Amino acid sequence: MKRFLFPLAVAMLLLPLLALAQQDTPPDNRLTRAERQAGWQLLFNGENYDGWKNNNDAPIASKVEDGCMQTNKCGGYILTYDKEFANFILKCDVKMDEVCNSGIFLRMENLKDPVNTGFEIQVLTDRPNSRPNVNSHASLYDVKAVSKNTSKGAGEWDQFEIKFVGKKLSIKLNDEEILTADLEDYKEPGKRDVPGNHKFELDGKPRALNDFAVKGFIGFQDHGDKCWYKNVKILELDDEGNAIRPARAGGNRPADATGTGTRQPRPAGDGTTTPRTRGTGQGQGQGQGRGNRPAATN
Repeated sequence: MKRFLFPLAVAMLLLPLLALAQQDTPPDNRLTRAERQAGWQLLFNGENYDGWKNNNDAPIASKVEDGCMQTNKCGGYILTYDKEFANFILKCDVKMDEVCNSGIFLRMENLKDPVNTGFEIQVLTDRPNSRPNVNSHASLYDVKAVSKNTSKGAGEWDQFEIKFVGKKLSIKLNDEEILTADLEDYKEPGKRDVPGNHKFELDGKPRALNDFAVKGFIGFQDHGDKCWYKNVKILELDDEGNAIRPARAGGNRPADATGTGTRQPRPAGDGTTTPRTRGTGQGQGQGQGRGNRPAATN
């Protein structure tokens, strides 16, 4: 019997640890407890396009596939989240088809002209062993190349982490930082990191990246190829790059003035307070069975 009791005891000890691990590694399109406490927001629920729209306001025509957004033939050019963001960290997982051209758009000011009024992080199946350029996967499109190619390639999930605070942009791909940019370095119209002007114009004239809006919409591009997105989440930041924690949603008991979340005494009829007590159910009159609550009067 003892040889059976020992494995059982070990299993009982491991169960709480396994439960805790599951809380920190949730299924797709869910937040961990730590993320919720830090202020992260889930932008895609894995079931439908609640909170999303096309940039041209046409109905979203593409379906959610296996818990993923699929942008091809969505009905617009940019599948857009219907809220503007300024400073943030954006995370998402991206899987490309064998031939894929898409993009992650940031701070789009004018949804009728997203290309010229927003920033695009390129999503592209690069040619094998190709040298990074301003049009490569994860580049700041048509402006700045990544330092190296860390993509897992077509059919695999790439994890993007994009941080944008004020004029400073940084991109991590699969946990490696591969691009940093300061828009203050692009004050001249058309300036980019390679010869020639970038493609972005306003009223027919080249734009300076430093003049782009510091707040706008986020979205994913349909450029004619299949591309899947999941685990889309965002952490809003203040101007200093500190996390902004949203107010607690309804349904959670608000904390008291001390921040403890404990229940406070009930005000009595004379303006004083009486503590909440739970009745024993014995020796109490009618109306008293749930504590010291007085019977109702007309």
